[in-house]
Amino acid sequence: MIKELRERTGVGMGKCKEALDEAKGDMELAIANLRKAGMATAVKKEGRETKEGMIGIAENGDRIAIVEVNAETDFVVKNDRFKQFLDSIVQEVAKTNPASLEVFLQQKYSKDPALTIDQYRATIVQTIGENIQIRRLTILRKAADRSIGVYSHLGGKIVTTVEITGSNKEEALAKEVAMHTAAAAPEYLSPEKVPQEILAQEKEIVKGQIQGKPPQIVDKIVEGKINAFYDANCLIRQKFIKDDTISITDLLKKQAKDQSKPLVIANFTRWVVGQ
Repeated sequence: MIKELRERTGVGMGKCKEALDEAKGDMELAIANLRKAGMATAVKKEGRETKEGMIGIAENGDRIAIVEVNAETDFVVKNDRFKQFLDSIVQEVAKTNPASLEVFLQQKYSKDPALTIDQYRATIVQTIGENIQIRRLTILRKAADRSIGVYSHLGGKIVTTVEITGSNKEEALAKEVAMHTAAAAPEYLSPEKVPQEILAQEKEIVKGQIQGKPPQIVDKIVEGKINAFYDANCLIRQKFIKDDTISITDLLKKQAKDQSKPLVIANFTRWVVGQ
């Protein structure tokens, strides 16, 4: 735990041990305490090594399927047999439109109905000699008033999606925002989507950093820090990576100025292999 805390915060081993002792082994509390003390700034979500794998994308009619498949080593992920398996699985998801991963694993494999999808996976494990798992899947549905952008980065290590309502002719814009999402890694769509417990924690951390100042000064500093938190973590408030003079909201307004309907980001996802 000390090693993980050091990897996530960049704070020295001794201080990490003290923080964990004080927090009685609660990792998130230890991080919050280090931040209050001004010792931790950038905090990684995970310290431990992630699993290997790849995320695949396939379209079928009005559906876009996205599937993550994991393996034990990057050597296997680069293997053509693994890539063929991923492609066959994501194509199958796009074709059959399963209700969930659990349902998908138990359905028949269309190219060999004698096997379920999970049995087909087991044959690949035997062939490759390494554990292979279908970790997650999602299906995006096209609609008359919706544009979907999908972006794959680092050969399928990161895949992002953005859904924009107001037009079905803004795929290029949606893909631009998806590319931004891959780089900027927003946690939330908008300030309204930030959980209240996260806001409360951020406010406590700020107050812990500015003890001894008058209440009115504290309130202004907290407000400023929370706005900075929104700007850094909420997609619609982030500065566009290709033009940092405008926000993502500004980008959508600029694109929609000649349209009868506003363009609004309804949803986004950012998948990273193993996270």
